[in-house]
This record gives sequence, structure tokens and C-alpha cells, in this order.
Amino acid sequence: MRRFETIRADFPILCSMLRGMPKSANQADSLAAFYAPQVDSYDRFRERLLQGREQLIAKIPLVEGTRLVDLGGGTGRNIEFFGDRASRIASYEVVDLCEPMLAQARRRAITYPQMHAVHGDATCWKPSQSADVVILSYALTMIPNWRAAIVNAVSMLKPGGMLGVVDFYVASEQPLPGCSHHSWFTRRFWPTWFGHDGVRLDSAQLPTLCTILPTCELTETCAAVPYLPLLRVPYYSFIGRKP
Repeated sequence: MRRFETIRADFPILCSMLRGMPKSANQADSLAAFYAPQVDSYDRFRERLLQGREQLIAKIPLVEGTRLVDLGGGTGRNIEFFGDRASRIASYEVVDLCEPMLAQARRRAITYPQMHAVHGDATCWKPSQSADVVILSYALTMIPNWRAAIVNAVSMLKPGGMLGVVDFYVASEQPLPGCSHHSWFTRRFWPTWFGHDGVRLDSAQLPTLCTILPTCELTETCAAVPYLPLLRVPYYSFIGRKP
């Protein structure tokens, strides 16, 4: 009975995922059309899909008065992973192109007054002041020009500021030394599977991060996927510090 209730609650999300990301010349319109039908259940469903966020955030140190930018932050769920440490955050700006997701973030801001939901493009939006921390949580794979988003994230950091990224990932045939090797099936299946919903798994993403910023912390692992019990999707968690 409980599983039936879960499936019924997930039904709008599963329908949206089966239909795939609508095609539009405007990325904001595509995101709104895709996420609007599922936004009420988004956080609950993604708790089972988007792994590693809480662990990444636990490793990011916060000082009193931290200024934090969550690029592609959607509903603002990440602030809750900071727990009691959220009180040290003076400004938490959630930047996203998807208005239905930002509406959820604005409701969450009732509990977290330091949170501000901003409609903006992660590749070019700039905060009014430099940030101590920038987070990209399952956002880079949703951004067509993800390289520009990384460059923009680093540019808005103070010297010594930290960039935290967690996202799905497939390695290249010849990954960086010390990084994971993925099978032929993994490298072919997951980009095709997620690509239907506008999620772009690019093997160059993690090497680019490691090249642009000195790596403080890097974890590569795999997670279960709802309704695909025999498969596990690779993801990475990266923390880099700006010199």
C-alpha cells in the first residue's frame, strides 16, 4: 500500500520525465514547461535521485556572515542541508532560470529570510558583492554552456572562496589519473537516458573543474535511481578553493 502511494505521488513527475524536456528556443520556457507540472513533488522525488548534496554541504566551512550563491539552485532546498549552520549565512542567493522552481524558493524564504530567489542565467548573472561560497548542485548538467557557468562561478568568488559542485557524471575513455573508469555501457547509457530530459552528461565537466581550481575534495561514487533497481548512476562531489 505504501509503495502504491509513493507511485501515485510520483506520477506527475514520471509523466513529465517520460515526455521529456520540451523543445524551445528559450531555455527558461523549456525549464518552466518541464518542471511546472512536477514542482510540488520535486523536492521529495529528488531526495531519492540527487544524492551527495548533504554530504557536499557538510564539508563546506562557514564563518559568520558568509555570502553564498546557489547557481541553478531551483527550489532552494540546499539551504536546509546546512542545518543550524544556516544562521551563519548573511546572504543566500538562489539563482535559476525556472520561475516555477523559484516560486518554491520564495516560499522557503519565509523560514530563511537570508534567502533571495533571483531569476537569472548562471552563465552571466553577477552578485552585488563577491561570494564566499558558490554551489552548483545538479545544475551544470542542466546548463548547455556549462563551461561558462563554471567560469562565472569562479569569477564571483572572493580569493580563498570555495566552489562546491555535485552532479551526475560519466568519465571519458581515458579519465584523469586517480579518477574512476566507467564501462562502455555506463558511458553510453546514462547520457542517452538523461538527455531525454535535458540533462547533459559531459565527460569533460569534472576534468575542467579540476583544471580551473585547485581541488580540496573530490569524491566519485554511484547512486540508485528510482524505479531502476538494477542500475546505479555515477556522480561526483567536488570542492575547490580559489587562490
